[in-house]
Amino acid sequence: MLGDRNRIITVANQKGGVGKTTTAINLATALAAIGQRVLIIDLDPQGNASTGLGIDRQDRQLSSYDLMVGSAGIQEVVMPTDVPNLSIVPSTMDLLGVEMEISGQSDRVFKLKQAVSVQAARAYDYILIDCPPSLNLLTVNAMAAAHSVLVPLQCEFFALEGLSQLLETVGQVRSTLNPDLDIQGIVMTMYDSRNNLAHQVVEDVRSHLGDKVYRTLIPRNVRVSEAPSHGKPAILYDLRCSGSQAYLRLASEVIQRERERKAA
Repeated sequence: MLGDRNRIITVANQKGGVGKTTTAINLATALAAIGQRVLIIDLDPQGNASTGLGIDRQDRQLSSYDLMVGSAGIQEVVMPTDVPNLSIVPSTMDLLGVEMEISGQSDRVFKLKQAVSVQAARAYDYILIDCPPSLNLLTVNAMAAAHSVLVPLQCEFFALEGLSQLLETVGQVRSTLNPDLDIQGIVMTMYDSRNNLAHQVVEDVRSHLGDKVYRTLIPRNVRVSEAPSHGKPAILYDLRCSGSQAYLRLASEVIQRERERKAA
């Protein structure tokens, strides 16, 4: 059994451009804003979560790469952010070489689980893992280490097609590596209320997955798109914009689901 002292959530979708990193950053910020102690582990070699939280590349002396190869512990690689209660394990391009380095090791799929199973990781209420946009060894490591998977899903025609592949991977990880793994929820992103197709996609996903789909819809929002270039989460960049308000509502839903899960 995975420990229940904190909640480890993998944010994953093998398709790029669905708002995955934006969701990880802003959900983490929203959780931190309502008093939760949060850690983001940036497991994407592109390092967009790190950049989006204002961590300069030259300041990333240690990174999630060091965590994965075992050359540093979590307390050594964590960096503070400008958001109170929110820290990050930054990413560097070194992660591109991790698969080759650990692929011959028998515990290669459990490297991240080992890294977050230490006492230092229990200081956080939530650990969010931002995955690369692919179903590779890094993503499998994230799923093996997590309690659940949160899936950002763009409101577009092929949404369900990609989702089925991801859910199949989650099922495989659950049956072979991590029996506790669950679907935390599906977050519909880039929603445009003026677009009939967006309405239809939301209805289709909800008809297939029911309560697993969060009520909160994350709208298309210019301010949310601008925020990473300023090294800030949208919630810090413009709290009043529709995107920021949506992520605050999503954080409330996540916490409510956690309360219901613990009460069950």
